[in-house]
Amino acid sequence: MKLNLTSNIYKLLPLAVTTLLFVPILALVISAFSIDDSGSFTHLIDTVLMDYSINTLLLIVAVICFSFIFAMPVAWFIACCDFPGRTILQWALMLPLALPPYIVAIVYTDLLDYSGPVQQLLRSMMGWQQMSDYYFPDIRTLFGAAVILSLALYPYLYLLLRGAFLGQSGGLFQAARSLGLSPVQAFFRVSLPLSRSALAVGISLIAMETLGDFATVNYFAVSTLTTAVYDTWLQLGSLTTAAKISSLMLLILVILISLENYSRRKQKIYQRSGATYTELRFKLTGWKKWSVMGYAWLLLFCAFILPLAILCYYAWHYFAESLTDELWRYTQNSFYLAMIVATIALIIALVVNFYQRLSPGFAAKSCIRLSSLGYAVPGTVVAIAVLIPFTKVDLWLNELLVNYGFSQIGLFFSGSLFILVVGYLVRFSAIAVGSIDSSLAQVSPSLDQASRSLGQSAAQTIRRINLPLIRKGMLTAFILVLIEAMKELPTALLLRPFNFETLATYVYQFVSDEMIEYAALPALLIVLMGLLPFIIVNRLLEKSS
Repeated sequence: MKLNLTSNIYKLLPLAVTTLLFVPILALVISAFSIDDSGSFTHLIDTVLMDYSINTLLLIVAVICFSFIFAMPVAWFIACCDFPGRTILQWALMLPLALPPYIVAIVYTDLLDYSGPVQQLLRSMMGWQQMSDYYFPDIRTLFGAAVILSLALYPYLYLLLRGAFLGQSGGLFQAARSLGLSPVQAFFRVSLPLSRSALAVGISLIAMETLGDFATVNYFAVSTLTTAVYDTWLQLGSLTTAAKISSLMLLILVILISLENYSRRKQKIYQRSGATYTELRFKLTGWKKWSVMGYAWLLLFCAFILPLAILCYYAWHYFAESLTDELWRYTQNSFYLAMIVATIALIIALVVNFYQRLSPGFAAKSCIRLSSLGYAVPGTVVAIAVLIPFTKVDLWLNELLVNYGFSQIGLFFSGSLFILVVGYLVRFSAIAVGSIDSSLAQVSPSLDQASRSLGQSAAQTIRRINLPLIRKGMLTAFILVLIEAMKELPTALLLRPFNFETLATYVYQFVSDEMIEYAALPALLIVLMGLLPFIIVNRLLEKSS
């Protein structure tokens, strides 16, 4: 009896967890096909939906192009060239990941706006009196939003391309040179095509992040599908219309993921034909050395050092005004919320991954894939998806209580911290699942078989063999989810309960009011709380490699 109960829990728990993470996405798709009685969606189609869709596509294309221009050269230089400062730059170029894009946006707007120090300096130097006397590009445009998002998102592409270049054998490049190709021709005809898989994955990640961004485009007044979802729900109150627009975004995501998978399928053919590995490393001298160093440090300066320095400046000068009880309370809220989400996400990752390890098959593989689906979905879409089923549950529960003579309990699920935690789990569990999956893949199944042959049960094998061997992967998964949960804004904006704020929503309030002075200290806290775990993860990965 006890064995049956344990066996049932072991099989039912992964399915229950996967259902919790997948049902909101399923409810979103079903809701998109329901009839919109308010007529909001029809009105959007007749008026602005086409403009929103075009802006979204233009923004994605522009961010991909700028990110490629930023990331590709530095990835090649770091992987295949030797120059002073290379060892520092190879990890420092990843630091912009710790800066949320909307914080970079407000910093550069304050710097480059008409009243900012750059234009003030130009006017004083050139004697210009007013705006009509000169031309200066407006940063609050789709182009400006694309540049800002690219500065924040290029590390995704840099990381993947650098790894791909490092994995290529130098013999292929040298063979291309011996056939008469110049270094530039050899790069574009050999190295870059062999990195197509990493390029496709990186571009897909950047496209997904761009599609899901809300704060940056909203601050720059660029209307996209994400802002349409936000406005439809909070201003029109139409959950069905928001679900229809969210489903349109899901369709774009499915297309992007399908393209990425198709590209990776073809890349496997090329990898099988790889030659014996030889390291490719050029020692740069003269103007080439200074040009490469200048480009890499300028990129790091623009993407991380300058925004961080400006935040530190404002935080220092407005420290007394910014250090309030609210700041301390919202910091605690963010930290505790991120800790709860990271802990539960890690447990979910362990449950579904060990289910797959102990019972490999269609059901286990489906659990892994379905529980990882949420990370590809923008935060705004996840929020709408989570709201749909839990709002219906709340309505059903209240009606049931009234029918049995009890008083209503209000929005027990959709109006509490519970729904915010679920939204974060749907969004970020994939990070933990992927990290644990890659860690377990490095543990040979023969260890499990040896343990079982010595009389250990499955639970004892997991506790005494598997968990100690994947503890670094568990810590990495926990920290990565913690970082993302600390920075997350769109999900928190739509799902936070009344009178509950996080650091991200607190900063966004000041950003909306263009009060960078008061946003600086909480923004700096977000950066530091993301930066320290990021350094720890980087050190762990370096030790693992």
